[in-house]
Amino acid sequence: MKQKQVLFVVAECQNFAQTGGLAEVAGSLPKAVNGLTRAYKVRVIMPLYKAIIDKYGKKLKFLGSTTVALAWRNLYCGVYTLKLDKVDYYFIDNKYYFDRDEIYGHYDDGERFAFFSKSIFDVFPIIGFVPDIIHAHDWHAALANIYLDILHKKNGRFTDIKSVFTIHNIQYQGIFDLPFSDDVLGIDSTYCEIIEYNGLINLLKGAIVCSDAVTTVSPRYAREITTAYYAHGLENITRLHNKKITGIINGIDVDFYNPETDKNFAANYTAETFERKAENKQALRESLKLASDSDTPLICIISRLVAHKGLDLVVEQFDEIMKEDVQMVILGRGDEYYQDRFREFMNRYPGRVSTLITFDINLSKKIYGSADFLLMPSKAEPCGLSQMIASRYGTIPIVRAVGGLYDTIKPYDGEEGGGFVFREYSGVEMTAAIREALRLYRDREKHAELAKRIMRRDFSWNVSAKSYLELYKELLKTK
Repeated sequence: MKQKQVLFVVAECQNFAQTGGLAEVAGSLPKAVNGLTRAYKVRVIMPLYKAIIDKYGKKLKFLGSTTVALAWRNLYCGVYTLKLDKVDYYFIDNKYYFDRDEIYGHYDDGERFAFFSKSIFDVFPIIGFVPDIIHAHDWHAALANIYLDILHKKNGRFTDIKSVFTIHNIQYQGIFDLPFSDDVLGIDSTYCEIIEYNGLINLLKGAIVCSDAVTTVSPRYAREITTAYYAHGLENITRLHNKKITGIINGIDVDFYNPETDKNFAANYTAETFERKAENKQALRESLKLASDSDTPLICIISRLVAHKGLDLVVEQFDEIMKEDVQMVILGRGDEYYQDRFREFMNRYPGRVSTLITFDINLSKKIYGSADFLLMPSKAEPCGLSQMIASRYGTIPIVRAVGGLYDTIKPYDGEEGGGFVFREYSGVEMTAAIREALRLYRDREKHAELAKRIMRRDFSWNVSAKSYLELYKELLKTK
């Protein structure tokens, strides 16, 4: 049987350009699916950002170039490739759009990612294959599936290609004024209703309508986004297309997140040598100028500092939490309000709180490998990777029962469960869960027992990759 080709269309990808969990999925899932079978091959296509050129330079192989028509524009499009971890990556080159220091946050993001999505189809002759499935992720790549449906299939081209769209966070929808459709996207009034919603262009809505299958990154989130509370205004669309929406929990790269081999650590450890983790905790405290008290538990927050991560609860209850014998490390960047508040707390509690306003993957792993608990009180959490990464390092999660946190962390009851869970979105409930975790910490034997057990949980991509493979097979009706 001829090998089936799946093309991931993403705005970011681990090892190349990353701001969050989407990149980790794009960097891990293709490798996992490719490892399951030779009948399917997953490849990845993304923009060629400045950071990729800076990092890989001459390792990038130039394949060719073409011209992409975007509404009234005719634009240069180059294609480069690189193989990493047995996965083929393709990079769309246009210096005007992508030779920038930041991936997102530009005034013309809509135009930049429209060009990227439109280019996918024009570079098939250059990359040497036409995919059987296009698997696009989040609003930045939504137009790949929209263009496939309304510009190509409805005109008799690429009719055999199936499309999958994954919603990593429904809050970000790609919303623009109506003239954007004709002036930038090149989509006239004939099909404008497909991407129009509430008097605006909504690319996420268009991708849900146009795609053959839609996935979210956890089963719970797939149900949540059909409700007004979580759908951010799209509940009418998600309910209408509910039958093609599936929730598949994310995994993590267990080789990348491995306390036994991680070079960031003062001491490597496993579940069998868990006591060595204390050496990392002491080394981290020294580097962050925290008081070196071996009996004080260390709670970490590793997160984008934005409202839906539940940080308003943390701000509200911070002084109450600090009444306990506890230290805290906060790593992340985001809204200035939260950055400023956590800096303020560091100044208020010298030697007990460290605030690090940055995104540093190696530093995050050092913290996971040192802390006793991870605090993750999200208001909404499509999947969440931090709770799985923390478990891998024996750092016990304290989470709210929402989205993927509900699916992955069951409440600890003294015997079973993987962490401490609160249900109501309440600072009081969050603080009660923290205090429950601290009580466990004082029973060092039970604390170590739980930490060792969660380290042995399988959060790898094995199960999830099989679910995606079954979805691909169902779309193509293959065995």
